[in-house]
Amino acid sequence: MASSTRASATSAEAAPPPHPLVEAWHYFRQNRGAVIGLVVIIAIALVALGADLIAPHSPIAQDRGALLLPPVWDDGGTWRYPLGTDDIGRDMLSRLIHGARLSMLIGVIAVTLSLATGLTLGLVAGYVGGMVDLVIMRLMDVMLALPALLLAIVVAAILGPGLFNVMIAVAIVVLPHYARLTRASVLAELPRDYVTASRVAGAGHLRLMVLVILPNCMAPLIVQATLGFSTAILDAAALGFLGLGAQPPTPEWGTMLSSSLQFLQRAPWVVTFPGLAILITVLAFNLLGDGLRDALDPRLKR
Repeated sequence: MASSTRASATSAEAAPPPHPLVEAWHYFRQNRGAVIGLVVIIAIALVALGADLIAPHSPIAQDRGALLLPPVWDDGGTWRYPLGTDDIGRDMLSRLIHGARLSMLIGVIAVTLSLATGLTLGLVAGYVGGMVDLVIMRLMDVMLALPALLLAIVVAAILGPGLFNVMIAVAIVVLPHYARLTRASVLAELPRDYVTASRVAGAGHLRLMVLVILPNCMAPLIVQATLGFSTAILDAAALGFLGLGAQPPTPEWGTMLSSSLQFLQRAPWVVTFPGLAILITVLAFNLLGDGLRDALDPRLKR
């Protein structure tokens, strides 16, 4: 009996540790909200990729005989326009589907720009230190001292209205978060033994920063980037609502809200559906970010 117990203990000790991705998925799937958020995001991404095939109508096509047509479940609705039409006869469902593509595109480009720039600034500031660190971090502090939406409005007003300018404005607004988070992670990793061993082995500064330190700083950055998608979508929708984002007839959710606000009491569906699309997308990304934080942060693993 004792020998079998020792044998099982020896085999358990000899079992290799699980792959980090397998372990992360194990903790991630325990969060049901995060799994639901992931499913919703995948569905939205598929809809965005296949918008041209899924949408029943062109997002800019007008039907003058179907102005402010209600949804199909309301009196006067028709299956030709399941979610109704707006004030100039455009299909709401088609515009929402194409708006998903623009919102996902804004999130991807804005987060990519801000993450790449913030990662570079934070890595240099944390590794080099001294006056370089002081200048970069004080600049980030100045940007953080300004209200995020106000700063985005100022940048968008300077660059001019347009979809690409909105992406740049949103990227600039969230840039300090990535820079400060990268710097903090670099400062935490610099004193560790593996960095010292790599330095003693003759690794240069660029190799130490990019190949040795940076991979060990990516876990919190991945979580922040996931949450940054929801911030980018919200800020882009706010700028579109203020008329500084995508211009009509571009089917962007914030612009749809802005152009339909005057019909809120007469035709509430023209405002309700874009608002729900923004709410569901942002909530899904926030749930996904919480799940990734639980899965990648060792202190939060159950």
